[in-house]
Amino acid sequence: MPKFELYGTAGCPYTREMREWLEMRDADFVEFDVETDPDAMRRMRALTQPPLAVPLLVEDGKVVQSGWQGRCCVVSMKPA
Repeated sequence: MPKFELYGTAGCPYTREMREWLEMRDADFVEFDVETDPDAMRRMRALTQPPLAVPLLVEDGKVVQSGWQGRCCVVSMKPA
C-alpha cells in the first residue's frame, strides 16, 4: 500500500508541482482526481473542511499538507 495519497485535479498546476516533487523524492504515493472520482471526493470531504483545496497530501489517513508552497486550487463541493 502506498505511503501517501495525493488528492488533486488535472487542471491544478499546484497538484502537478506536488506530484513532480513526490516523484523526484521517489515517494510511494497514489493520486486521485477529485473532479472525476466521486469516491476520492467523498474521502477528501471527510478529511478536510470547506473550502476544499488541492493538492491535498495524506499519510496514514491524516492530512500532512494542504496546498503547495502556499498556493492551491479550490474545487467545487459538488460530488463528481
